[in-house]
Amino acid sequence: MRKATVAIVGRPNVGKSTIFNRLVGERISIVEDIPGVTRDRIYSQAEWLNTKFNLIDTGGIEIGDEPLLVQMRQQAEIAIDEADVIIFIVNAKEGITGADEEVAKLLFKSNKPVVLAVNKVDNPEMRDEIYEYYSLGFGEPFPISGSHGLGLGDLLDEVVGHFPSFEEAEKDDDTIYFSLIGRPNVGKSSLVNALLNEERVIVSDIEGTTRDAVDTHLHREGQDYVIIDTAGMRKRGKVYESLEKYSVLRALRAIERSDVVLVLIDAETGIREQDKKIAGYAHDAGRGIVIVVNKWDTVETDEKTMKEYEEKVRAHFQFLDYAPIVFLSAKTKKRIHTLLPMIQVASENHAKRIPTNILNDVIMDAIAMNPTPTVKGKRLKVLYATQVAAKPPAFVIFVNDPELMHFSYQRFLENKIRDAFGFVGTPIKILARRRS
Repeated sequence: MRKATVAIVGRPNVGKSTIFNRLVGERISIVEDIPGVTRDRIYSQAEWLNTKFNLIDTGGIEIGDEPLLVQMRQQAEIAIDEADVIIFIVNAKEGITGADEEVAKLLFKSNKPVVLAVNKVDNPEMRDEIYEYYSLGFGEPFPISGSHGLGLGDLLDEVVGHFPSFEEAEKDDDTIYFSLIGRPNVGKSSLVNALLNEERVIVSDIEGTTRDAVDTHLHREGQDYVIIDTAGMRKRGKVYESLEKYSVLRALRAIERSDVVLVLIDAETGIREQDKKIAGYAHDAGRGIVIVVNKWDTVETDEKTMKEYEEKVRAHFQFLDYAPIVFLSAKTKKRIHTLLPMIQVASENHAKRIPTNILNDVIMDAIAMNPTPTVKGKRLKVLYATQVAAKPPAFVIFVNDPELMHFSYQRFLENKIRDAFGFVGTPIKILARRRS
């Protein structure tokens, strides 16, 4: 089911990023313990009263050297395009400014639900100062304090109340849904055409020529696929042509609906930070992943080239050590035959379930080989393990004390599970829990 998207909009220095971090529950811009992932995130997931939604922080959208007013307009336009509901933030300590009024004019034209939040209302005495904000025309202003976390519950009640209901057709369990993500101009449309053997998608060398996302059905060797094209990852206009970060936002809805995500890299231009960021979203979403190095025809190769390039990819994408790498050329169709079988492997592993007795045999063999660690004189005891979910596979290991399960030992058990059962192309999750 598609989740609603909420955008946080407002002029600079009203506290957008502080509120973004509050709502997603962590300091996204600085917190990350997975090597190789860049995390100045402008997009994350939040939850309120068991309702999950996507959240965009437009304050994190940098738009070159444009004048401030132009940047604000462009950021607001991006939010309007992507959001189902918009949180418009103003600063209680500065009153209504001309810049606030400019943003308000844009939001009025959007016909999207707008919830007005007056930030920096840090004490009860300031609540009487919010009434002037009724003049902006968005109804009741909600007094909040991003730095102290005040008033956010009432704000979110209002935001969630505006969410549309999304009804999507049920997915066929036998059909593999996959999407293609990557920086602009890495060859997503060309690869779709090569797989379909027809010019179904308009292809151009100009970045941003793919417009609207359309699902495409493909049947090959007894297997049904649906290609969820991340078309529309770039849109018309200067903003989108100059703004690489925007490509991430367009990929996210496709990732949500996919079983397997193809992370495309341009063999000619090499790996960039943006590639890692886009791949990070697919990893976080728990989707099956295949790394596709496209435009392999543009690289001069010998017997060592592919291995050397693979080592380079592995070094950059340490957090995707489970993802297979496919080298191909969408343009010449060189090695294109290797892609669909790998998508099928990733999909099967993504949905794989392991019987509890066989899983526990593997876990106990692993412990016999490498006994559990002792922390402050107390030894970790593993009682038993069971798989609790698929897509992606998730395992709960019941122990005497979860605090004794060190990250390195958990990683050791994950590696042993992978050695025994494969799981190529899919992340797996391992949770340590105390047996109740």
